Amino acid sequence: MNIKLIVIGETNNKNLKVLIDQYINKLNHYIKFDLIVIKDQKKKLPESIQIKKEGEKILSILKKNELIILLDENGDHKSSVGFSKFIQKKLNSGIKTLTFIVGGPYGFSNEIKAISSHQLSFSKMTFSHEMIRLFFTEQLYRAFSILKNEPYHHQ
Repeated sequence: MNIKLIVIGETNNKNLKVLIDQYINKLNHYIKFDLIVIKDQKKKLPESIQIKKEGEKILSILKKNELIILLDENGDHKSSVGFSKFIQKKLNSGIKTLTFIVGGPYGFSNEIKAISSHQLSFSKMTFSHEMIRLFFTEQLYRAFSILKNEPYHHQ
Protein backbone atom coordinates (compact mmCIF):
# COMPACT_ATOMS: atom_id res chain seq x y z
CA MET A 1 0.00 0.00 0.00
CA ASN A 2 1.00 3.60 -0.59
CA ILE A 3 -0.09 6.46 1.59
CA LYS A 4 -0.30 10.00 0.29
CA LEU A 5 -0.93 13.32 1.99
CA ILE A 6 -2.16 16.05 -0.34
CA VAL A 7 -1.90 19.62 0.95
CA ILE A 8 -2.49 23.10 -0.40
CA GLY A 9 0.53 25.42 -0.33
CA GLU A 10 4.14 25.04 0.77
CA THR A 11 5.32 24.80 4.36
CA ASN A 12 7.00 28.17 4.87
CA ASN A 13 8.20 27.58 8.42
CA LYS A 14 11.68 26.00 8.13
CA ASN A 15 11.48 24.44 11.59
CA LEU A 16 8.21 22.69 10.78
CA LYS A 17 9.60 21.56 7.43
CA VAL A 18 12.57 19.90 9.15
CA LEU A 19 10.28 18.05 11.58
CA ILE A 20 7.86 16.99 8.85
CA ASP A 21 10.75 15.67 6.77
CA GLN A 22 12.08 13.72 9.76
CA TYR A 23 8.76 11.92 10.19
CA ILE A 24 8.45 11.28 6.45
CA ASN A 25 11.89 9.65 6.52
CA LYS A 26 10.83 7.49 9.46
CA LEU A 27 7.56 6.57 7.72
CA ASN A 28 9.38 5.37 4.64
CA HIS A 29 10.81 2.52 6.74
CA TYR A 30 7.25 1.17 7.05
CA ILE A 31 5.43 2.18 3.90
CA LYS A 32 5.73 4.24 0.74
CA PHE A 33 4.64 7.73 1.75
CA ASP A 34 4.30 10.80 -0.48
CA LEU A 35 3.61 14.39 0.48
CA ILE A 36 2.05 16.14 -2.49
CA VAL A 37 1.92 19.93 -2.38
CA ILE A 38 -0.55 21.76 -4.61
CA LYS A 39 0.36 25.37 -5.32
CA ASP A 40 -1.90 27.77 -3.51
CA GLN A 41 -3.60 30.74 -5.12
CA LYS A 42 -1.33 33.76 -5.11
CA LYS A 43 -4.12 36.26 -5.57
CA LYS A 44 -7.06 36.69 -3.25
CA LEU A 45 -10.21 35.12 -4.66
CA PRO A 46 -13.75 34.97 -3.34
CA GLU A 47 -14.13 32.00 -0.98
CA SER A 48 -16.43 29.97 -3.26
CA ILE A 49 -14.12 30.36 -6.26
CA GLN A 50 -11.02 29.47 -4.23
CA ILE A 51 -12.68 26.29 -2.89
CA LYS A 52 -13.72 25.34 -6.43
CA LYS A 53 -10.26 25.93 -7.91
CA GLU A 54 -8.52 24.00 -5.13
CA GLY A 55 -10.99 21.15 -5.61
CA GLU A 56 -10.26 21.05 -9.35
CA LYS A 57 -6.51 20.91 -8.68
CA ILE A 58 -6.96 18.07 -6.20
CA LEU A 59 -9.23 16.13 -8.57
CA SER A 60 -6.70 16.49 -11.39
CA ILE A 61 -4.04 14.53 -9.49
CA LEU A 62 -6.20 11.79 -7.97
CA LYS A 63 -6.26 8.30 -9.45
CA LYS A 64 -9.38 6.12 -9.62
CA ASN A 65 -8.11 3.43 -7.25
CA GLU A 66 -7.32 5.78 -4.34
CA LEU A 67 -9.32 5.72 -1.13
CA ILE A 68 -9.85 9.35 -0.11
CA ILE A 69 -9.90 10.47 3.52
CA LEU A 70 -10.35 14.13 4.36
CA LEU A 71 -8.64 15.72 7.35
CA ASP A 72 -11.39 18.04 8.44
CA GLU A 73 -12.28 19.69 11.73
CA ASN A 74 -15.79 18.19 11.49
CA GLY A 75 -14.56 14.63 11.01
CA ASP A 76 -14.43 11.69 13.40
CA HIS A 77 -12.07 11.81 16.37
CA LYS A 78 -9.77 8.88 17.08
CA SER A 79 -7.17 8.15 19.71
CA SER A 80 -3.67 7.24 18.53
CA VAL A 81 -4.46 3.56 19.09
CA GLY A 82 -7.80 3.99 17.31
CA PHE A 83 -6.01 5.63 14.38
CA SER A 84 -3.52 2.74 14.22
CA LYS A 85 -6.45 0.27 14.09
CA PHE A 86 -8.05 2.37 11.35
CA ILE A 87 -4.79 2.22 9.35
CA GLN A 88 -4.49 -1.55 9.94
CA LYS A 89 -8.03 -2.08 8.68
CA LYS A 90 -7.20 -0.15 5.50
CA LEU A 91 -3.95 -2.13 5.06
CA ASN A 92 -5.88 -5.37 5.39
CA SER A 93 -8.53 -4.30 2.87
CA GLY A 94 -6.19 -4.53 -0.11
CA ILE A 95 -6.43 -0.87 -1.06
CA LYS A 96 -3.43 0.17 -3.15
CA THR A 97 -3.37 3.86 -2.25
CA LEU A 98 -4.74 5.57 0.83
CA THR A 99 -4.89 9.32 0.24
CA PHE A 100 -5.39 11.86 3.00
CA ILE A 101 -6.19 15.44 2.01
CA VAL A 102 -5.83 18.68 3.95
CA GLY A 103 -8.08 21.30 2.36
CA GLY A 104 -7.37 24.94 1.85
CA PRO A 105 -8.30 27.65 4.35
CA TYR A 106 -12.00 27.46 3.46
CA GLY A 107 -12.33 23.68 3.41
CA PHE A 108 -13.28 21.28 0.64
CA SER A 109 -15.38 21.60 -2.50
CA ASN A 110 -18.54 19.52 -2.72
CA GLU A 111 -16.84 17.40 -5.42
CA ILE A 112 -14.02 16.46 -3.06
CA LYS A 113 -16.43 15.72 -0.22
CA ALA A 114 -18.47 13.49 -2.56
CA ILE A 115 -15.52 11.22 -3.42
CA SER A 116 -14.21 10.87 0.13
CA SER A 117 -14.89 7.72 2.09
CA HIS A 118 -14.17 9.18 5.50
CA GLN A 119 -13.42 12.38 7.38
CA LEU A 120 -11.01 12.52 10.32
CA SER A 121 -10.41 15.34 12.77
CA PHE A 122 -7.30 15.68 14.89
CA SER A 123 -8.99 17.97 17.39
CA LYS A 124 -11.97 20.19 18.00
CA MET A 125 -9.45 23.02 17.87
CA THR A 126 -8.36 24.57 14.60
CA PHE A 127 -4.70 24.26 13.58
CA SER A 128 -2.77 25.96 10.81
CA HIS A 129 -2.42 23.97 7.59
CA GLU A 130 1.32 23.80 8.21
CA MET A 131 0.93 22.40 11.74
CA ILE A 132 -1.54 19.69 10.74
CA ARG A 133 1.06 18.31 8.32
CA LEU A 134 3.42 17.77 11.23
CA PHE A 135 0.68 16.34 13.44
CA PHE A 136 -0.45 13.97 10.68
CA THR A 137 3.02 12.66 9.81
CA GLU A 138 3.82 12.16 13.50
CA GLN A 139 0.53 10.35 14.16
CA LEU A 140 0.97 8.16 11.10
CA TYR A 141 4.47 7.25 12.28
CA ARG A 142 3.05 6.59 15.76
CA ALA A 143 0.32 4.37 14.22
CA PHE A 144 2.92 2.21 12.50
CA SER A 145 5.05 2.02 15.64
CA ILE A 146 1.95 0.82 17.53
CA LEU A 147 1.19 -1.77 14.85
CA LYS A 148 4.79 -3.03 15.01
CA ASN A 149 4.80 -3.06 18.84
CA GLU A 150 7.72 -0.65 18.92
CA PRO A 151 8.41 1.45 22.03
CA TYR A 152 7.60 4.89 20.56
CA HIS A 153 4.02 4.98 21.91
CA HIS A 154 3.35 4.63 25.64
CA GLN A 155 0.00 3.88 27.24
